[in-house]
Amino acid sequence: MVELKTDTSIDAMHETGQVVARALTAVRRAADVGVSLLELDELARDVLREAGAGSPFLGYRPSFAPTPFPAVLCASVNDAIVHGIPHGYRLRDGDLLSLDFGAELGGWAGDSAVSFVVGRPRPADLRLIETAERALAAGIEAAVAGNRIGDIAHAIGSVCRAAGYGIPDGFGGHGIGRRMHEDPAVPNEGRPGRGLPLRPGMVLAIEPMLIAGGGDGYHAAPDGWTLRTNDGSRAAHVEHTVAITRTGPRILTER
Repeated sequence: MVELKTDTSIDAMHETGQVVARALTAVRRAADVGVSLLELDELARDVLREAGAGSPFLGYRPSFAPTPFPAVLCASVNDAIVHGIPHGYRLRDGDLLSLDFGAELGGWAGDSAVSFVVGRPRPADLRLIETAERALAAGIEAAVAGNRIGDIAHAIGSVCRAAGYGIPDGFGGHGIGRRMHEDPAVPNEGRPGRGLPLRPGMVLAIEPMLIAGGGDGYHAAPDGWTLRTNDGSRAAHVEHTVAITRTGPRILTER
């Protein structure tokens, strides 16, 4: 069931989204060579505490997970696509880091992700990240009343495939509101004009995930959470929480 949010509810979700934006901005600034993933998670916790917000990630346990998620931040390095658990790994020069973060405030959730290179970047990584950001922008542009879910999916997938990148099978965006994951599913590839009609009041987490090697395959790491590319190539993940309004898409997690 898809819940349509009022304008007042969307404004409240924007407040939550700004907590998410502040956390990702702070963590990105702190992510430098020699900094550990655990230190980044602690910084994200500090932002939540200062805002009086909670974490929809901490303790989350979907059906596939062997254990509850132990952190407030997903930190995925190099060939990790999503769901990386922060641990003692210290960032190295040239690492491609994807950060996914959520917050809960006043009964509303927000969710966003960013990818970037720590230290000196490789041109191939910059192209991958730039394509992911273009795919996200295309998906957001298609998130208008009167379109359908398939239009968002097609917009994202077209950008990714044209650049020769892979798209992880079965992973994509989702509705968001009182809970982090709500209906509908928002695939990263699909046919235009298909799927659920988009209506004002719908709020979606739109999140392209790209695999540099061009394949779509992935596997779970031994921790049962981290998803890694099958071919060992690098991955990028970007995301915004977006409200569909009468005047067009409104990004609630804009940094």
